[in-house]
Amino acid sequence: MVKHLESENEFNELIKGRVLVDFYADWCGPCKRLAPLLEELNDIDIIKVNVDMFDNLSRSYGIMSIPTLILFDSGKEIKKIIGFQTEAEIKEFIR
Repeated sequence: MVKHLESENEFNELIKGRVLVDFYADWCGPCKRLAPLLEELNDIDIIKVNVDMFDNLSRSYGIMSIPTLILFDSGKEIKKIIGFQTEAEIKEFIR
């Protein structure tokens, strides 16, 4: 399931389980190429965070380049990967 973050207040609730957070921007070419690959993933929930809309949240996680994928488990950041990734790379990252 892919969900677009609608308010900063819901972020902490959404990352309580094991989720992949995609920090992206609508104008970002690599982000646009990554989006359909994320839609294909069925084994993890995905939260999309638009860095232009949620700049405070993006700053708090040290987002300097996009796309940035962060894997969370029980509200804690497990690992982070920056830049466009292939489907195989994403699957390996969430394993």
